[in-house]
Amino acid sequence: MTARIHIGNAQQPIYLNGAMANRHGLIAGATGTGKTVTLQAMAEGFADLGVPVFMADVKGDLSGIAAAGGESKKAAARVAELGLEGFAWRGNHVTFWDILGRQGHPARATISDMGPLLLARMLNLNDTQEGVLNLTFRVADDKGWLLLDLKDLRAMLQYVAENAKAFRTLYGNVSAASVGAIQRRLISLEEQGGDKLFGEPALNLDDLMQTDDQGRGVINLLAADELMASPQLYSAFLLWLLAELFERLPEVGDRDRPKFVLFFDEAHLLFDDASDVLLDKIERVVRLIRSKGVGVYFVTQNPLDIPDSVLGQLGNRVQHALRAYTPRDQKAVKAAAQTFRANPELDTVREITELGVGMALVSTLDDEGRPSMVQRTMIRPPASHLGPLSEAERNQRIASSLVAGVYEEAIDRESAYEILGRHAEQKESPAVAPPPPKASSRGGGRRGDSMVDAFFKSTARSVGSQIGRQIVRGLMGSLFGGRR
Repeated sequence: MTARIHIGNAQQPIYLNGAMANRHGLIAGATGTGKTVTLQAMAEGFADLGVPVFMADVKGDLSGIAAAGGESKKAAARVAELGLEGFAWRGNHVTFWDILGRQGHPARATISDMGPLLLARMLNLNDTQEGVLNLTFRVADDKGWLLLDLKDLRAMLQYVAENAKAFRTLYGNVSAASVGAIQRRLISLEEQGGDKLFGEPALNLDDLMQTDDQGRGVINLLAADELMASPQLYSAFLLWLLAELFERLPEVGDRDRPKFVLFFDEAHLLFDDASDVLLDKIERVVRLIRSKGVGVYFVTQNPLDIPDSVLGQLGNRVQHALRAYTPRDQKAVKAAAQTFRANPELDTVREITELGVGMALVSTLDDEGRPSMVQRTMIRPPASHLGPLSEAERNQRIASSLVAGVYEEAIDRESAYEILGRHAEQKESPAVAPPPPKASSRGGGRRGDSMVDAFFKSTARSVGSQIGRQIVRGLMGSLFGGRR
């Protein structure tokens, strides 16, 4: 039987074709039109197909996906209206994550993993400051000093500033003013929770791609309601995750369903104030990652929030109502209507402004990758609870999680901060020397190498093997400029 997800009913049932689900998608609509319910129902549909899911909970109301629904009279009425045979209220297997470590397992990356490009955006650096940051990463990389957390980067910046004259011939000029500006931004980032994001144990992507004992995909839920106060931190983490998946996963060819699916809510934050270089890299990742079996679904209020180069790659569309109160709103309505394959029986522009809650215009890709004609669709409700879990219910699920106890305790092993601190205690500075030969520091350092993969799998869950972890975290690189 063809793998597919029931989205809702028009004149006939509307399905998302599993074989085309890695062609990405868009869920758009104004606040209060039903995007969250659509997101929850689609995530369940992927889980039912055995596809692991990652989604961000930006409003704090998605945790109920872990519990059975049925208490909502509106949802029950919608089930009856759609005539859903065999429908049963049930919860899903959910792993809770939280960069801040309060509402889920800590989700960490190292400074080296994140790379200078994403860090520069996170810190809102200008071109000169970004150049200094790149130089700092290069010095650390050439010396083999790991950058794991914020104190490593601060110590490295100080070292580069103190030895600016010696580095000038090897790497270029170092602006003391730029170093000071970066250090101040790092203090601000730490106050926003950046110190919780950076460190070890770093997130193992294998832990996101799990299935339960019934073969259903595990739903990974990132608590992001508090994180919205630091939107650049939120967006950088999501872009890092996307780049890591792109680098790590092998090509899989044609499949009847994705290997992994991500839903990025408040998607405009990924693109706001992004440089041309960063936008180009994002567009490239989105375009190519589907060959790795990964589907990316952007959730946003306005389709104009997504750059055209990315929007054109989103083949599966669910468009909830848009308001047309301003000229920009009217432009958004027309733009959204033009992205659909026209239906001669439907005035798409008018429908977008008149859709009721839980209604949407839907177009999905057929077996040949062609978009279907847009249909006015009544969205099916999820089988899980609509609304948040209680704190006790969430904590119970966190305690019984597949990764319980793996990430809770932070590890602080020897890295740039400790190395430079030891030299300072000895009242001597490490000599500035030319970079070592590439072969001695880079050989075999790609994720695809079987030896590296073996090390990664054997060390991700065991912090005892420090040598193995140092090799892995020291060699693997990031599309966005990270050096491990």
